Order: sequence, then C-alpha cells, then structure tokens
Amino acid sequence: MYDALQRRLAFHGAAVILLGLLAGFPYALVVTGDLAGSERAWRMAHMEGVTNGLLIFGVAAVAPVLRLGAGARRALVACLLFTAWANTVASVIGAATGNRGLALAAPPANALVFVLFSAAIVTVFAVVGLVMQGGRRGAE
Repeated sequence: MYDALQRRLAFHGAAVILLGLLAGFPYALVVTGDLAGSERAWRMAHMEGVTNGLLIFGVAAVAPVLRLGAGARRALVACLLFTAWANTVASVIGAATGNRGLALAAPPANALVFVLFSAAIVTVFAVVGLVMQGGRRGAE
C-alpha cells in the first residue's frame, strides 16, 4: 500500500522539481539581462518548484510511519499534490506575466495566481495538520 503511495509522491515530487528547474532558465536570462522580467519573480518560481518538490519527497519518506486511515491518507496526498502544483504553477504564471496575485483583481492571469496561491495556503495547513495527526504518539 505505501509502496504505491510513495511511488506516486516520488513521481510528482520529481515533476514539480523539474518545473522549478526549468524556471531557472528564464531566471538566469533575466539575471544576465538577456530577458526582460522580474528577477525576484523568476527566482521565486525557480525556488517554489524545488522547495515544493522537496516537501513532497519529505512527506513520502515519512508516509509509512504515519498512522492515518485510508480517507485521511487520500486527503493528505490530494492536499499535498495540490499545494505543490498550485504554488509552482502560480509562481511560473506570475513571473511569465508580471502578475503577483496579491489581490483578486484583473487581469485574469493575476486573478488565477491569486486563487492558486490562496487555495494552496489552505491545503498546506491541511497537509501539516494531517502529518502531525498521523505522527503523534498513539495516533490511529
């Protein structure tokens, strides 16, 4: 049961890291002045992918010792994958379009970045809560 879960998380962790690594190319081009754009935004896009992918790897590593029922495990995986992909995709869209997503406002790319980041805030708290629940002594 945990082998399949860990393989799924390993795949998505690597895929999210790959997207973050790919975002490193425009970041480098912006740093060298060969591409117009925000250095801060592309650095964030690069690091969001790497950091969120590592979060997935970390949860995959501890998954076998977490005491969670089947439903809680499914919720953990769904929230974790949504968090990682939403954060990474939102940061890439934000960097590519010049939108920070600080408010639910036009243009549509800005609204999308805002919605993805806002939803990821909720789901990352669910991830942390579920890992804490599954990891506490005597958890069932």
